Amino acid sequence: METVKIKCPAKINLTLEVVNKRPDGFHNIKSVMQLINLYDYLTIKIGHASENKIILSGTSNEIPYNEKNLVYKAADLYLKEANINNTSVEIFIEKNIPIAAGLAGGSTDAAGTIWGLNYLFKIFTHQKLEELCAQLGSDLNVCLNGGCTLATSRGEITEKLPVAKMNVTLIKPKNLGITAKEAYQKYAELKIKPQNNMTEKLIFALNNNENISKYLYNDLEYAIFDDYKELQEI
Repeated sequence: METVKIKCPAKINLTLEVVNKRPDGFHNIKSVMQLINLYDYLTIKIGHASENKIILSGTSNEIPYNEKNLVYKAADLYLKEANINNTSVEIFIEKNIPIAAGLAGGSTDAAGTIWGLNYLFKIFTHQKLEELCAQLGSDLNVCLNGGCTLATSRGEITEKLPVAKMNVTLIKPKNLGITAKEAYQKYAELKIKPQNNMTEKLIFALNNNENISKYLYNDLEYAIFDDYKELQEI
């Protein structure tokens, strides 16, 4: 069996501003996202089989190891798009990124799966990998490309930015998980939607090597902050 081990970084949103709701139910956003040095690790093995098989396993008891997992969906999509048959794909997920924490743990693992399979099979261009990532979710393209990125549309359109040089402390309460669905629903319920244009201000600061701390902002945090004492304490 051929094997590759992939390092999949978490991301944080330096800004996240909701522009509007789209006809497809998603939201258009503008967000500066930065990948950080907290990683999941994927060990991907491919071999011959009588039919295509995708087998997931890992270290976490908080995620499914079946077709509901975004890693499974990413592997399945790659095999179908590449017209690969009679192949087994075994993926072991070493999970270090907390789930439901806004850190793109599932997205980065799925992007890593697509990148890793293409490393082994060497079939698609990077542009095609971008297209596959965009089919699966909103953060995958950012995770695929790394660094600091301006993400627009629903998150799949990306533009490279200078890397933000800063120390980050992550605090994730053990029993607190907030899904993107909940956060967007709370944002939709706001009577007054903030219009701070922090993304443009932060990009200007990045491009001019200025301090970005006063421009860090997230519409979704604003929407849910009053509902969670844990966030207020943090």
